[in-house]
Amino acid sequence: MRSTSTVLALVATLLICSHSLAQNQPLNNTPHFMDNGDAPPGWIGQMQLQRGGPRPGYYQPVKVMGPKGSSVALAEDGGFPVTTKNVAMAGMLIGQVYRLKVTGIEFHQGEEVFPSVEVIDRLYPPPGQAPRFPIPVELTAEELEMALTGKYVTRVIYIEEPKTALPRREEPAQRYYEVAPGDDPLHEADRLGRPVAILRMGSRTATPEVVDGKFVYLNPPYVKYEEPPPRVHRRDGLEPPIEWHPLPAKKDEAPKKNYIIPRLPANQIRD
Repeated sequence: MRSTSTVLALVATLLICSHSLAQNQPLNNTPHFMDNGDAPPGWIGQMQLQRGGPRPGYYQPVKVMGPKGSSVALAEDGGFPVTTKNVAMAGMLIGQVYRLKVTGIEFHQGEEVFPSVEVIDRLYPPPGQAPRFPIPVELTAEELEMALTGKYVTRVIYIEEPKTALPRREEPAQRYYEVAPGDDPLHEADRLGRPVAILRMGSRTATPEVVDGKFVYLNPPYVKYEEPPPRVHRRDGLEPPIEWHPLPAKKDEAPKKNYIIPRLPANQIRD
């Protein structure tokens, strides 16, 4: 079976919500070079958990988007719910693997693809605003067709390095490219930014009667989110303005008054 590996860059808007990215991620960061993109599903995420930090037990919002007209369902209770939506959004635990089912694929009516998503790191959105900043995972028609013809696709989703990222938004499609033969997509993603999720997609299928716990990775828990998520103001959850206390006035100087460092007026802040 031939393997096709691609690396996908997240849209630039995600850089806004990752407070620790600019401070904690140097250029050419390579924390995963001891791991490989073809490691068993769940291995890389579990290694990340051993590094500690605010990862264990965190439900990272993930938004999986299929082509127009398709249906995307996330496994639950050992099966897949019936849906007509081409978007599935949920909070997924870091280190776990989640199985999805894609149907209604153009020119392939009646055929099914069962991709998996492994979350290996998290984003750092403003408090209470996590659903506004999910990790986007776009399933392209080309990749679905590859899987249906027996090929295996591995895609690493990463947050771009702020020092080298293009300063513009790229929506609705996500930019991606295919790595060179013999190159590891995880290593390439490490070179370009911070990997946060891995999509794997092949021709493996299972009938409803044979969907066992191993096929759906023992149905790890997840948090359901509305799609689209409820609108919240971008200042919701942020700390109040900072009160500035100046140094005491020098001798023969008038005392200086404390004042509040202002934020932008609400009508000047875009949601």
